[in-house]
Amino acid sequence: MENAPNTRSVTTGLEVLVEEHLHKLEGARVGLLTVAAAVDRSLSGAVEVLRLAPGVKLSVLFGPEHGVRGEAQAGAPVADTTDPETGLPVYSLYGSRREPPPEAMAQIDVLIVDLVDVGCRYWTYPYTMAHAMKAAAQANIPVIVLDRPNPITGTRTEGNLPDPAVARKINDRPVQIPIRTGLSLGELARLFNEDLKLGCSLTVIPCRGWRREQWLDETGLPYVLPSPNTPTLDTLTVYPGTCLIEGTTLSEGRGTTKPFELIGAPGIPARRLADALNERQLPGVRFRPAHFVPVFSKHEGELCSGVQVHVTDRGRLNATAVGVHLLHALKQLAPDQWQWRKPYREGGTHPVDHLYGSSDLRLKLDAGAYPDDIIAGWNEDLALFAQRTEGLLLYE
Repeated sequence: MENAPNTRSVTTGLEVLVEEHLHKLEGARVGLLTVAAAVDRSLSGAVEVLRLAPGVKLSVLFGPEHGVRGEAQAGAPVADTTDPETGLPVYSLYGSRREPPPEAMAQIDVLIVDLVDVGCRYWTYPYTMAHAMKAAAQANIPVIVLDRPNPITGTRTEGNLPDPAVARKINDRPVQIPIRTGLSLGELARLFNEDLKLGCSLTVIPCRGWRREQWLDETGLPYVLPSPNTPTLDTLTVYPGTCLIEGTTLSEGRGTTKPFELIGAPGIPARRLADALNERQLPGVRFRPAHFVPVFSKHEGELCSGVQVHVTDRGRLNATAVGVHLLHALKQLAPDQWQWRKPYREGGTHPVDHLYGSSDLRLKLDAGAYPDDIIAGWNEDLALFAQRTEGLLLYE
């Protein structure tokens, strides 16, 4: 990837809370929804920072997908537990429940949320936050969201708004955000509180010094992998597009050191695929023939061939469009080497339809549509989203 420009110092919402707002927590029992990647500039996690903060009574922890300490693999249910570092009870919000239970809410006076979002609709943490906001509103408990920069900038949106029939629903309302959101977690919280009618007493503590055009590596803040399969900022840069591969039998690189950058399956003509994609001259990206053996996940232990996605100019990259082009080229060159993953139950929704937000991508590619015809259909949705969020933005 291109070298990052000179960094500019940015302060996370966690650090702003400690520096300016701790007096607001005095005497309150605090619940914390967080992950291991939610660190301050010195790499201390939110749990440790708040546990040691003077006057703060940290009482309960809540964990999203992957768990408070980041140990669980994607999609794996996480059980309630006791945090080994602090001895605090941990209520999982990614297992048998999605909302904090009443017995947990009875132990707190305020809920703090410090999660690491990646600026993409597939990411589960914002939905966990919304479920927690709903439960807090029902229990008359205020919520404080500690904001962080969108690691892939807040200037670009990509993709469609999901079909309400397929979209995730919270409080019986569909979540209407594009694939690449262009928002911070705090801005999403403001949007969700309004659009999903959560009725939450919400305070967002913004980052200090972040500008929307900044990537995470331009902020001076450390990168800590927000999930086991997002090891680098390079991963997040291509993730809005290559995560669509999850909806197929192709490997998206899980089980390798380059998840979401390596794409392939046994029998894919690697050189032909790379050449075909490079001939399209997609802005900001090149494709290299690649061969790899995943050690877990799809095609575990099998030799896969395909491509590695190399970003050459992230400012020009439309990652979601790259995902559509990948699927189209694979349809053309190797239609017998892969297929769409089947619905989990008879009559259910195809996994790729869940990811994309409708059946349009799958049906149009099956019918031979060219990617540009699909991508052009996003413009109206993105214009509507920009109009909807204009008054909710916290940063310039």
